[in-house]
Amino acid sequence: MLIKEVESFIEEDLGYDDVSCTIVPDRPAEAVIFTKEDCTVAGIKEAGSIFCYLGIQAETTLKDGDRLKEGEIIFRLNGGAVSILRAERLALNFLGHLSGIATLTRACVDTVRKYSETTRVACTRKTTPGIRKFEKLAVASGGGDTHRFNLSDSVMIKDNHIKLMGIEAAIEAAKKTSFTRKIEVEVESSENAVLAAKLGADIIMLDNMQPNTIQETLKILEGKGLRDSVIVEASGGISRENLENYAKAGVDVISMGSLIHRSRWIDMSLEIVNLDI
Repeated sequence: MLIKEVESFIEEDLGYDDVSCTIVPDRPAEAVIFTKEDCTVAGIKEAGSIFCYLGIQAETTLKDGDRLKEGEIIFRLNGGAVSILRAERLALNFLGHLSGIATLTRACVDTVRKYSETTRVACTRKTTPGIRKFEKLAVASGGGDTHRFNLSDSVMIKDNHIKLMGIEAAIEAAKKTSFTRKIEVEVESSENAVLAAKLGADIIMLDNMQPNTIQETLKILEGKGLRDSVIVEASGGISRENLENYAKAGVDVISMGSLIHRSRWIDMSLEIVNLDI
């Protein structure tokens, strides 16, 4: 985490006159952070950056992606009591939120692995403004794929692009951007999937297609000798509840905005365990 980011987060949480933490005598203290439920942990580095900035010695043997059981200690902290209290909520917010994303992602990856060893589970750009990189890295910690971080990473031609300029013109324009960028085309029919593949798309996103329609589209692409030339991604309305059906469909990537926007925070806590160290 960049220093300017840490300072921004701390400024937001402390405000202009911290009347909550400063009433406490600033004496040496020891604390622990632990999880109150099973999870895949994420946010270790982010929390560590906060502790470091506030002069707190933080010890941990864990790394993002480790699976924890209820009650396991994540950090042991030594520092001034005021600093520990100031770091508490901010660190727990990052750990709880990012671990929730990593935990849901891990569960989804485990579901897909029952049917495919190669299909990637990816997130989308449906993220919280300002903390996208942290949320996407939490997906990676859970074994998922971060997809593109922003609009500059690759060219994605979506339905509105096609409405504005047509699929042929859109792909032709995309090819002129840079030879290093892959071109992904969102389609809603088997016909457009075939057309996009013929026009040279690198990735075809089958948007809001049911699993049986996806399987039919894959068969059509294979029958025309186009299946091996493209990466096929399924997206739209996919959640943990219906993921199994998509995992059986045979696509290369399953992208799920729900990895982030439907994740549940993991319950974690910080407790003072000793004073006057």
